[in-house]
Formats: sequence, C-alpha cells, structure tokens
Amino acid sequence: MSSENGPEQGGAQDAPPEQLALIRETVRRTAAPRAKPRTWRGAALAKELPVARVLVDKGVLHLDRYFDYAVPEELDAEAQPGVRVRVRFGAGRHRVRDGRREGGGLIDGYLIERLAESDYAGPLAALAQVVSPERILDEELLGLVRAVADRYAGSVADVLQLAVPPRNARAEKRASPQPLPAPPVPEPGSWARYEQGAAFVAALASGGAPRAVWNALPGPQWTDELARAVAATLASGRGALVVLPDGRAVARADAALTALLGEGRHAVLTADAGPEKRYAQWLAVRRGAVRAVIGTRAAMFAPVRDLGLVALWDDGDDSHSEPHAPQPHAREVLLLRAAQDRCAFLLGGWSCTVEAAQLVETGWARPLIAAREQVRAAVPLVRTVGDQDLARDEAARAARLPTLAWQAVRDGLRHGPVLVQVPRRGYVPRMACAACRTPARCRHCSGPLEGQESGSALRCGWCGREESAWHCPECGAFRLRAQVVGARRTAEELGRAFPAVPVRTSGREHVLDTVSETPALVVSTPGAEPVAEGGYAAALLLDGWAMLGRPDLRAGEDALRRWLAAAALVRPQSAGGTVVAVAEPTLRPVQALVRWDPVGHALRELAERAELGFPPVSRMAAVAGPPDAVTGFLDAVELPREAEVLGPVPLPVTPAGRPRRVGAPPPGEHWERALVRVPPGRGAALAGALKAAQAARTARGSDTAVWVRIDPPDIG
Repeated sequence: MSSENGPEQGGAQDAPPEQLALIRETVRRTAAPRAKPRTWRGAALAKELPVARVLVDKGVLHLDRYFDYAVPEELDAEAQPGVRVRVRFGAGRHRVRDGRREGGGLIDGYLIERLAESDYAGPLAALAQVVSPERILDEELLGLVRAVADRYAGSVADVLQLAVPPRNARAEKRASPQPLPAPPVPEPGSWARYEQGAAFVAALASGGAPRAVWNALPGPQWTDELARAVAATLASGRGALVVLPDGRAVARADAALTALLGEGRHAVLTADAGPEKRYAQWLAVRRGAVRAVIGTRAAMFAPVRDLGLVALWDDGDDSHSEPHAPQPHAREVLLLRAAQDRCAFLLGGWSCTVEAAQLVETGWARPLIAAREQVRAAVPLVRTVGDQDLARDEAARAARLPTLAWQAVRDGLRHGPVLVQVPRRGYVPRMACAACRTPARCRHCSGPLEGQESGSALRCGWCGREESAWHCPECGAFRLRAQVVGARRTAEELGRAFPAVPVRTSGREHVLDTVSETPALVVSTPGAEPVAEGGYAAALLLDGWAMLGRPDLRAGEDALRRWLAAAALVRPQSAGGTVVAVAEPTLRPVQALVRWDPVGHALRELAERAELGFPPVSRMAAVAGPPDAVTGFLDAVELPREAEVLGPVPLPVTPAGRPRRVGAPPPGEHWERALVRVPPGRGAALAGALKAAQAARTARGSDTAVWVRIDPPDIG
C-alpha cells in the first residue's frame, strides 16, 4: 500500500466488519484450486480394485501394451472400464514421493480394467483425471481393434484413433433418442432377380448368418436391395452395418433406407461430418439407440449392438483402404467382424475382385448372382474398337475418336445424356508385347518390367533384376511397346463436334452427383461419373490402354471395375443403351466387359495368381525407406523361414509441390522398397516379425523412417 493511500483516504483497515468478512471470503474462493490435483498427492486410494490398467494413446510400437495406475478414492465411481482418462506418462523411478510415482507429461488413454493388485512391483502413479464417465470402449470393440492391429503390424492406439471419433462434450451431454421397435420383415423386392436373393433376405430375417458375394445387376436398384437386407436384419432384432466407398454412395443408401424404414432407424457415419454431429451419431450407436449404420470407411469400426450383418459395397475402390497407420482395408476389418461376431456377411458390387472370388472358391461365402437371362435383359450393348479398327479409321487419326464412337454419341444424344469416361492424367505406362499386348514380366519373380532411360535394358519393378533377352511367352515376339497415356482435349473435341449440346465435366475439382435426362455430354474421370435420371443413352470408354497399361498387379481388374461402374449407369440394350470401349477386344478384361462376366474374370485372375504366388493367394508386405534403413531393417528382422524378399528397388522420387501418395517418399527424397512374400497361412507370422523389428527400432530411438505396410494395394 503506498503513502498516498493512507488511512485518511479510507482503506480496508477502516472498512466495516461485514465488508472485511466479504473480502476474506472472496480471497478464499480465489485462492482455492479450480481443478482437481493431477498427482493426487496424499489422497487415499480406492478401497476396492485400486489398480487401473490403462492403454495410453501413444501409437508407438514398443509401447503397445497396458500400464497400471493407482485409482484415487475420489475417482473410484467414475473410473470404470471403457472411459477416457488422463494419466502422467514418462516419469522415472527416481521421481517417487510418499510411495507414489510423480512427474511425466499428461497424456490421454483408455481405462481397460480394474484390478485388485498390479503385477508391477514398483510404485504406481495415480490416475490424473477421468475425462468423461461415458464408457465408450467395451471388450468387443477392444478385441476387434487388437485383431486389426495384429493383422496389419500396427499398434492398438493407432487403430483406436480410427475406431473412436474425437470426443465432443456437447454431443456427449445430449441424450440419445429412444430405440425404436423392430420393423416388419420386408418383401424381397428386386432381390427376386437373383437366384438365391429371396432366400438370402429370408435367412437374415430369421436370425441366420449367411455369407455371400453379391454380383449386382446394373441399374439403381442396388441401394434398395441393400436397404432390404438391412431391414431384414433389423426385423430379426439384430443390428446391421454397411460400408460404402464415398459420400455420394452413402447419400443414395441413406435415401433408400429412409424411404423403406422411415426416419430414426439408422445412423450415418462419415469422416466429413462435423465433429459434434459425427460423435453424436456414434454415441447413439454405442448406447444402442440406433441399430443400423451406413457410412464410409470411418464406419467400419462402428460399435453396433448385437451385430447381425456387415456389408461392403465395391470393395475394389481405393477409398476403402485407410491411408493412416496401420492402413487397414475395410473388407478385411469386416471379415474380422463377421468371424468375431458370427454374423452375416455381404460383399457386393457390379464387379468382382480377386479377394471376393477367393472367398467363394474357398467355400467361406456363397455366390449371389443372377441367371444369364436376367443379366442379358439388364445390361447395355457393349461394342469395342481395337488397334486394327483405329488404324483403318480416318476419323480416329484426325480427331482421336473412332467413327463408331461418333455414331454412338450422335445416336445417344437423340434420346438422352451420353457419358464419356476419360482416364485420369498421370497413369504410368508399363511395357507390353507389341504384337499381342501381353504385359512384360520378370522371369524370376513375375514382377512388371520397366524401361530404362539410359538404355534398352529392362528392369523388374519388384526384384530389381535386369532383363536383356526378353521374349513374349504368349506369341514369342521380341518387340515391346509402352502403353499410351490418357487422351487429351477430349472435352474440347466433343464440344466442337456437337456445338449445340451442353458439355458437363465431373472430376477431382468438381464431382457431379446427378444429371438430368436431357441430352448432354458428360465427360468424367473414372469414379466420378454422375447418375443420370433414367440412365444414360450411351457411354464411351476412351483410351482403355491408359488404365490397362498401369504398372500394377491390379491393372486389369481395376480397369474392368471402372468400366462396369460406368456401363452400369447406361440403359439396358432393350431401351437402346450402348457402350463403346476403345480397347483391344482380345484382352481378358475387355472380353469380360463384353460378356458382362466379372466373376469369370476374377476366377481366372485368381487361378493365375495362385500359379505365380501373387496376392491374395500369398501374403505380402512392403518395407520402404532410405536405402540404408531398409537394408538394416531387413538384416535385423527375423522373417519366417518361408519368406521371400523381392528387391529392394528404388521408388520414384516425389516432385516438390505435388501431393504425396500413400507409401511414397517425401518430396525430393530417394527411397527404396522391398517386398516380402509368404505362402498362405504364414501372414500372421510375417506381421508379427515385422512388428517386432519395428518396435525394436523405435525403442532404440532410431530417427530414420521405415514404413511397413501389410498387403499394400499397389505392389506394382
């Protein structure tokens, strides 16, 4: 207090007693701590089960285990298994006070279980805080997360970040709606088009657990069929989960479910929803208020009560593969859930992946297909234009489009919109036989052969061996050619040819959801095709070599899948629907498109991969990083005896300023990649060995990145 503010100026000393009492009380309230003490120094422990086993939220492999903490008496009621907690982590043994460990930084975690005593002999730190009494992690979800982590050589904490959305306090305080009674058993509807469709729906409604691979007929009915499968599962008193590739597919399935069941019977879980809405929907599922879930890959871990059905649409889509560690695929997660919960499984799409064909071949699932008469009645007419046709076609040389394509566009525009599918820019060509177009592969490991800038020698993209005396195993030719890259100026050429017709584009920058039934040209990249009201009158599938020529094991399968997805939006042949594919008609994927036989194509691919030892018959892992780090990692890892190492080989350098693809090196860095292949039944041993070696590296504090990916989708 300064001299200018003496007693004559009036101060606290001259204040009345009531005012002094008020000042003292205010000071007491201000000095009182506003938060609970984070160390709970001197606090009594819980009388029963005073030890909490906690999973800390650190996705480091050598810390992928549980840690024990003491439970203060004040937190006894809230510290229940499954809740979010905060703990002190990283304190050394020397930081002990009054028999309790202190220090370390605060970190989030999940309380797994309560114990009477710990198997750790030293002093325990106390739980710092129970973030929320909401129990969000149960044994079922934890078991699934652990199985996924083991399957992909990752940590439980990393998988939990994918499985449980971030907490939102406002959504948590809001009560979830009351669960609705089970709906009535739906009619089979358009499921009757399939040979076993009605029986599949009946099995779901009766509480059964059928497993099927569904080859859907073209057209918009697939959303209604999915909705009826979900409704039949709900009618049996069980829950259902449907995972779709993108938000547009989710919106269509959402509309179909709402039309069939009404509002409030299902939740929509997508990553692009706001944090409050997403967490509120997730909590409604976790609390049992909603028994059906649809969503993108963010929904594959949804905690549905009494799960009776898991379904996946278009499992070949790249978006089903999670880019974040440990990069699980939605198909494999749902397969684990079907086995863990003994529930029904439905894998559907217009196409058929090799993994889906393997499920049928092994007898794990049954095929759900339509008779050939139904297929012929539903599909459009498919015509092809090969190299010989292009060589004889003056219009193709002048305007990059063959005469047959011009005629299909002209005739289609008289009746409705026409879809033009143009491959994305950036597809990388690979080498193939110049005579019969058979892809050039290595004699040692069957990897793709790549051309060298410095000379005429070829090099394998998997094992790195050079090939100087290649000849085609199919026709015996010695000449090679690089496949063409996607067409240019397609939209401009079409606009000049049909100046009175509007041209709309759909691609990465702007993806259209729907277009009207009025005549228009819709130029789209694969996967971004909008749905036309009443179906397209015609479709052009341009530059098939741009997709078939990708240096990837799945090039043919993926090209067929994208072609079928576009052709499925076209009206049936009886209504004048026509598809023109610019690709060599003798190739296997093109023949499968003409016959509309994706299952036969997948079975032939599966047989070929089994002969060559390719996935999914074998299990494969990719190890990528700086050359010295990859070599050191492979020397240290104790691989299974049957493991075969291919490579390492250099990876393409990521240019500066361009987005980094999953598994690619940082911009400007030179990385190498090795592939490790094991026979069937040894995938778990491979994942365990790679996880142990990676954990040893992180425990030593290695600062050099080595990326391990189990079953990478792009192995070359």
